[in-house]
Amino acid sequence: MTLTRRDFIKTTALAGVTAVAAGTALRPGAAHADFTTLRSKRRLKILILGGTAFLGPAVVNEARVRGHEVTLFNRGRTNADLFPDIERLKGDRDGDLESLKGRRWDVCLDDSGYIPRMVKDSAELLAPNVGRYIFISSISVYKDFSVKGINEKSPVGTLADEAIAAAKTQKDITGENYGPLKALCEQAAEKACPGRTCVIRPGLIVGPMDRSDRFTYWPVRVARGGEVLAPGTPDTVTQVMDVRDLAAFAVRCMEQKTTGVFNATSAPGELTMGELLDACRRVSASDATFTWADAKWLEAKEVQAWSDMPVWVPLDGDSAGHPFVDVSRALKAGLVYRPISETVRGTLDWWQTEPQERRDAPMKAGITAEREAELLAAWHSEHP
Repeated sequence: MTLTRRDFIKTTALAGVTAVAAGTALRPGAAHADFTTLRSKRRLKILILGGTAFLGPAVVNEARVRGHEVTLFNRGRTNADLFPDIERLKGDRDGDLESLKGRRWDVCLDDSGYIPRMVKDSAELLAPNVGRYIFISSISVYKDFSVKGINEKSPVGTLADEAIAAAKTQKDITGENYGPLKALCEQAAEKACPGRTCVIRPGLIVGPMDRSDRFTYWPVRVARGGEVLAPGTPDTVTQVMDVRDLAAFAVRCMEQKTTGVFNATSAPGELTMGELLDACRRVSASDATFTWADAKWLEAKEVQAWSDMPVWVPLDGDSAGHPFVDVSRALKAGLVYRPISETVRGTLDWWQTEPQERRDAPMKAGITAEREAELLAAWHSEHP
């Protein structure tokens, strides 16, 4: 089974554009531990463009623990009840930046930029009044995932006509243009703030508040117990990035005045599908057993990698280098990540806070219980 570049981008990055977050952000008055020893020596004034969906709340929580002052700029439509004690500036990336004028911040975190002209507008407006501009991009910018060891100098995707990108809105984002558009956004940020830009290219972001189910499927499914259809072989490697570790790295880059480009995901070759599923079983204390179906059989049954079987792709063809992205630059810059068991635990804890109707509804990634039962029966009949 070969996952095409288009399918890869469409199912990994595009979901991040439309994902809606809710749940575990720190709220005023909530009991919490004393994080005084974790506070930064210098208090930063941080502006976040967005800040209320998935990565945004994780960055807000990390920044506040470190003692920084945070301002959010957004339309006020997504999770408007989050962080009522934080300053909010209302506006729109697409044409309404008025509330940003005349203000100064030490650093701006742009985690909601997908269209080059919008990033250009915000970065140019803020350039005279911010010390650093941190842009959250994606490893989907890279042109060729058939090779192992992709690093920050690897070629990025391009558009046949970049002029067309100037007229696009987020509704125009597709699996084919997502990566090249992100690459153009990076360039727009650097051009507006030369030498003061930090670009972070995450892989698959996972953990609490991820509403795409691209990772959540596995902890939830394994916790249910019973026979679980698993893809490929237990030793197939993959890479993920816990949203809380990504947030911590972003805040560290703010504090260290870090510039440059950094891939941000788990170390290549360290995490396997077998380890991931075993962690799901240990953390949930379920009685799950795993039936590993090979890639060719799954392809014949029209079971899609990454969407029907989240986190996994066969390591051949266009996706041969997919889980071998080089993160050595980020590790040297301070990126650290927690054990996969802690990511699973955090995901399950958050999942339990979701409304019952959400937990009862079909997941947005993975296969249904009925489909899984059909496939398992077919596998056993063909492999007695």
